[in-house]
Amino acid sequence: MASINYERLQGKLNILADAAKYDVSCSSSGSNRKNQGAALGNASKSGICHSYTEDGRCVSLLKILLTNHCIYDCAYCTSRRSHDTPRAAFTVEEVVELTMQFYRRNYIEGLFLSSGIFKNADYTMERLVEVAKLLRTRERFNGYIHLKTIPGASKELLYQAGLYADRLSANIEIPTKSGLALLAPEKDHAQLQAPMQTVKEEIITIKESCKKHKSAPKFTPSGQTSQMIVGASNETDLQVIQLSSHFYQKYNLKRVYYSGYVPMLTDSRLPAVGTPVPMVRENRLYQADWLMRFYGFGAHEIVEPDQPFLDLECDPKLAWAIRHREHFPVNIQYAPYESILRIPGIGVKTAKKIIKARKFNQLTLEHLKKMGAAVNRAKFFIATTGKNQHLAHLTKENFRQFVLSQTQTKFNDQRSGQLSLF
Repeated sequence: MASINYERLQGKLNILADAAKYDVSCSSSGSNRKNQGAALGNASKSGICHSYTEDGRCVSLLKILLTNHCIYDCAYCTSRRSHDTPRAAFTVEEVVELTMQFYRRNYIEGLFLSSGIFKNADYTMERLVEVAKLLRTRERFNGYIHLKTIPGASKELLYQAGLYADRLSANIEIPTKSGLALLAPEKDHAQLQAPMQTVKEEIITIKESCKKHKSAPKFTPSGQTSQMIVGASNETDLQVIQLSSHFYQKYNLKRVYYSGYVPMLTDSRLPAVGTPVPMVRENRLYQADWLMRFYGFGAHEIVEPDQPFLDLECDPKLAWAIRHREHFPVNIQYAPYESILRIPGIGVKTAKKIIKARKFNQLTLEHLKKMGAAVNRAKFFIATTGKNQHLAHLTKENFRQFVLSQTQTKFNDQRSGQLSLF
């Protein structure tokens, strides 16, 4: 292996780690662990991000682009070919070396690797696969690897990627076809969704093979994800949630991520530079996504055609309950699990505790509080064996205003407007 110029590599890392921060498919935050040795310098916020497993464990990842050179000119992307930005590209060996150096120093537990598209899709995807392959076969690296699939790449390369990566992801980017045509006319939704279909088919094939052959290879065992940019075009929340629901049903995605657009580029098709990042809206979309994945809500229930945007003043579960008071109160002593899940302030874990505990006790609001329920919201929507005086408000005309006034967070945010993303 050729010797590596670490000073030059650090310069590339600064550029390509910064370019990767806009991909939120793994939850990102900085790391500030200094290297006291004489190796690559330090890991001070250069490419380190934090992702979270299903059991809540935090995992540090090296999050970088292979290159920010790109043949496309997408208006919303800082790597677009017409943008005057410093360019850099790692070699395959440099990414492998970086990953192993960071891993040996206990800075990271895995790699999140994406890329701009240079030359063509297969050329780019082949190098992403080669990085993963060398890490697995030559370096015996068993840490987490997340690769981006490149639209237009061959099925064979996508198959190879799934053999070496724990997770694959294909970004849909702009939620609507019209928005994508306006901001990225060289792309279309069919092209962006094609890798999802290929990966889904391979996952099904490998699973069937595993039933018959114990030695069948693993294929992207952590599944696949996607990401949408929110606020760069005029999409509604209804369109975003409907598309996410479609992806979950058609492609069996593990997650859909939502990224509030950061206005950094001057373009008449985009929000003006300085426009606030829609962070509250982004947060509401994640909450709505959670309702579809874990609470049994359909997309048509969360956002309705006559009000195509989510309520920014309250979470979508509370907003749904306020709109549909005919479903309440729910008697927690007898109601089915599915109905209890729809009570604002009661999560999946608490709902399961209620089902178990009510076999032995007549539950009260105090019991619910001890189980972890947000009683300040739940009390307006539940019936217990005892008297619940809060139900008197359920039929009032100003019910929404009253509930919101009673359920404000105790942590007051003194900042005005939307929150800053970075």
